[in-house]
Amino acid sequence: MTTAQAAEGNENDLSGSEVRLVVGASSVGTIFEWYDFFIYGTLSGLIGAAFFPGENAILQTLLVWAGFAIGFGFRPLGAILFGFLGDRLGRKYTFLVTVTLMGVATAGVGLVPSAESIGLFAPAIVIVLRILQGLALGGEYGGAAIYVAEHAAPSRRGFYTSFIQASVVGGFVLSIVVVLACRILIPEDAFADWGWRVPFLLSLLLLAVSLWMRLRLSESPVFKAMKEAGETSGNPFVESFTYPGNIKRIIVALGVTAGLTTIWYTAFFTTLSFLKGPMRMEDRPVELILLVAAVLSMGFYIYFGRLSDRIGRKIPILWGNVAILVLLFPVMWGIGALANPQLAETSRTAPVSVSGPECVYNPFADLTGADQSQCGQLLEVLTGYGISYELEAADSVGMRVADRAVAFDGVDWQDGAARKAAITVALESEGYSFAKQTPPFINVIGIVALIVVLGILSAANYGPVAALLSEMFPAKIRYSSMSIPYHIGAGYFGGFLPLIAAYIVARTGNVYAGLWYTWGFVAMAVVICAWGLKSGPPRDFEDSEPTT
Repeated sequence: MTTAQAAEGNENDLSGSEVRLVVGASSVGTIFEWYDFFIYGTLSGLIGAAFFPGENAILQTLLVWAGFAIGFGFRPLGAILFGFLGDRLGRKYTFLVTVTLMGVATAGVGLVPSAESIGLFAPAIVIVLRILQGLALGGEYGGAAIYVAEHAAPSRRGFYTSFIQASVVGGFVLSIVVVLACRILIPEDAFADWGWRVPFLLSLLLLAVSLWMRLRLSESPVFKAMKEAGETSGNPFVESFTYPGNIKRIIVALGVTAGLTTIWYTAFFTTLSFLKGPMRMEDRPVELILLVAAVLSMGFYIYFGRLSDRIGRKIPILWGNVAILVLLFPVMWGIGALANPQLAETSRTAPVSVSGPECVYNPFADLTGADQSQCGQLLEVLTGYGISYELEAADSVGMRVADRAVAFDGVDWQDGAARKAAITVALESEGYSFAKQTPPFINVIGIVALIVVLGILSAANYGPVAALLSEMFPAKIRYSSMSIPYHIGAGYFGGFLPLIAAYIVARTGNVYAGLWYTWGFVAMAVVICAWGLKSGPPRDFEDSEPTT
């Protein structure tokens, strides 16, 4: 047994002030870092208006989520870079660098002039800052999770690391709290004009608090033992792929994270976009709903982390995935029915059908310069309103609402405003309403409850996963081996979810069609978890049989 293995196997668990400092400082830093990352998604509508302006609301939404996805796309590169540093130089100083980079990049977004002032330089600068955020986050999560895990014995590791998992939700909660506070303190027009920048600039204050807390921490005992014994890895990136059995472990970790991150982003970001967009709810009630639901679900991350210390990591993760496959669509249908009862009823009594040649909507036509067919232009309006439709083959373009043909005689079809006005009048005459609304309070309670269901199922996956991934890999290459698959799964599969799901909805006209993206990855996770995760009580890496 190596010196590092002996240190990791030591059952001297955390207690008292050590618990509060290690778990507290790591968790607070994680909250702040995820706040920095999530504030972009929370303020996506205003960011679109400032940096991606245009008449096509659907394209604007897609460009905003593309910017969101770019940050996630660079998370694996950050995992490689900071994983290397974390395995070579230490856990503590690496995540001090990541939190600093995140705070500075986030504040930078709040200082970028609008596209109206500097043109295309504005979105370009925002994208560069999102890349820096992605790099930082690629190193942050693994560092914080491993730091706590390496202070804890296996019998308490799920409980302690679950605070890191709950802190991810905490970052989302903090972003909503700050936005709501700014909305209350800053007049609505001023908030839309410049006030939305304040939450970004506040990240400098959060950075100062996080650095103060983390500087008080000492290095992980496992890393110190490896360093003193001269057992650190020469090249942790290479060894992550050459260490015996590690390829299978990386595949399993990738499958686990692909499932849990798509669930998480569906639970909170898909519902945020869904309620503000197709369901046309007022912004503030939506933010309050997500705030309450996220707060109520946070405790379940700790519950499932602690439960995994008793029954093993595999059971809650696997059965949480299975439950998502069964409940995902019914829960989202329920949210839609409660959020906009009139739309649900009108869609049932006055269904919309569209007919004509080339009935395909290309949401990126304006960006690429491609010609949108006449039928595609009609679908653009319906998709922007979040109205589902059926397609029928025909030689000429037409639309029927409640089996009544809509006449477009005299409408200048090339005039986007005139086209939209004619379609709007036809829909409103059959009972459709496009005004922003707030559903009855009893419906709001129901929406919160359904989002909490998604939050609980997310917690079943997310709560135990930091402990699971820490235990899957050897200590000397743990930072790299854990971070790389996690951030590929979270970065590409989870981070691109809002963009790809929005694109699926835009192409199909079905506001629920994007959920198939989540369902597919969760189904894959079920198969991989059943195949690759070990059953039984938690144990250190060295205590488990080598994976072949």
